[in-house]
Amino acid sequence: MRSLWLPIFACALAGCQDVAPDDLPLPIALTEEAAGHFCQMNILEHPGPKGQVHLDTFDHPLWFSQVRDAIAFERMPESIGRIQIIYVHDMGAALSWEEPGNANWIDVKQAFFVLGSAKMGGMGVPELIPFAEATAAEQFTARYGGSVLAYDDVTADMVLAPIDRNEGAAVTPSQDPLQGRKG
Repeated sequence: MRSLWLPIFACALAGCQDVAPDDLPLPIALTEEAAGHFCQMNILEHPGPKGQVHLDTFDHPLWFSQVRDAIAFERMPESIGRIQIIYVHDMGAALSWEEPGNANWIDVKQAFFVLGSAKMGGMGVPELIPFAEATAAEQFTARYGGSVLAYDDVTADMVLAPIDRNEGAAVTPSQDPLQGRKG
């Protein structure tokens, strides 16, 4: 009889704890104090989806004004092994582009992304727009263009390549005016 109650008690106890799976930190609601890690600007002043990166060495997440920037941070060599989890807005549950929400965070690895849409991110450059459901991402592309990608299909070039602000697209290495410069 004792062996039957132990799993039930353990499951009930686990349901009451305030931790994400595998003891990962939970997403945190945006506040006025949230400043973008790269730009140091208040990210509430920028439209579109945001990202929060939880590191193993900090109690609070690093905030990113664009999802593209959060994934770029993840792909940088100095970040390897330090990131516990990245949360991004589920834009399928967002109130609007200007108000992406406070409780609709999803694990970046579970998201479906729209790449190449007419919508620009919070910093005015192309964005990887996350959705929890592939169907919501497809509906978004029907209205704003772009293509749907799974997290594993997002390449480093998509987030680390320089942006051509006139064209709104990533600059290929052959177009990069800084390539080959020494200094």
